[in-house]
Amino acid sequence: MVAASFLLLGCRGDSLVIPAEQNRVGDVDPDSPVAGFYLLNEGNMGSNKCTLDFYDYSTGVYWRNIYAEMNPGVVKELGDVGNDIKVYGSKVYAVINCSHKVEVLDALTGIRIGQIDIPNCRYIQFHNGKAYVSSYVGPVQINPKAPKGMVYEIDTESLAVTRTVTVGYQPEEMAIIDGYLYVANSGGYREPDYDNTVSVVDLESFRQVRLIPVAINLHRLRADGKGRLWVNSRGNHADIPSRLLMLERGGGEFRLSETFPFPCSNFTIHGNRLYFFSAEWNEDTQNNSVGYGVIDLDTLELLTDNFITDGTERKIAVPYGLAVNPANGDIFLTDARNYVSSGTLYCFSPEGKCKWSVRTGDIPSSIAFMEKGN
Repeated sequence: MVAASFLLLGCRGDSLVIPAEQNRVGDVDPDSPVAGFYLLNEGNMGSNKCTLDFYDYSTGVYWRNIYAEMNPGVVKELGDVGNDIKVYGSKVYAVINCSHKVEVLDALTGIRIGQIDIPNCRYIQFHNGKAYVSSYVGPVQINPKAPKGMVYEIDTESLAVTRTVTVGYQPEEMAIIDGYLYVANSGGYREPDYDNTVSVVDLESFRQVRLIPVAINLHRLRADGKGRLWVNSRGNHADIPSRLLMLERGGGEFRLSETFPFPCSNFTIHGNRLYFFSAEWNEDTQNNSVGYGVIDLDTLELLTDNFITDGTERKIAVPYGLAVNPANGDIFLTDARNYVSSGTLYCFSPEGKCKWSVRTGDIPSSIAFMEKGN
């Protein structure tokens, strides 16, 4: 990527293409099965400032804002509000919410392959050569009459939309288990009348076959290695608090099994550990109440309420994105800071000590690791 691509400099119309910046953080691991990772920066809604960063384990260099330099002919660059990013096969898929598209790039070079037009798209998941994208469908606005959302199926070879299915209101993250797609429905546009369900979609027929009642305003959804589903509820930001919930099979169908008595804003699963953070607004103190926890997936016990062990949490203003390196267990946490200027990415060892940090784009949100096989 470095040798082939980062020497470009060109013009987009009358606007100079801003070259990518680099920081050498020194965390070199050429033997790692993970080649590096992409980080998608949301940018403020309406600002058209979504950007893409890349970290290279072979050199220890963090590249900031690579998309414009890789793709000088794309007039509006990545677009408005980067919501999700994943690597699948040899391609990178970036979901750009308010630009109503999924941007598809070559994973090795970052060069644009094409785009898939999907209205108000949110998150992406993959299975057997297909991509599944959740969509609010309607315009980007609070509306008590907002329509139900949809999931779009995309062929990853042709990048064509092949099927669609209607799910709940304002669908968010998804997970796939045993031929079924599970979709967390938020109903966020219809507040205070939030949705409270997880949609179950049969991938063979591509029909919604069931709605599982869980809790209001669902967001993140993950499957663990034990065949269970984990989802967080954002509550109503007033008298109903955020919670982390677990669904298990009972009588052949998933149902709510556990509700954990602490808030959860974002979480990720690595091995038999669930890492989460909470950033819940407290009306009494007029501040966010922040915590960083780990749950043992074998015992369902809270192992710690702070996975940061060296005091670095005192530097973090607004925790936002969370990921764990699948090869070595390093924990990555992003700080959105003030939401209008550059954020920060922190890398922690599995023991919770900060290894390095680096400046990112505005509102760093999603990380996608790229294995060398990609």
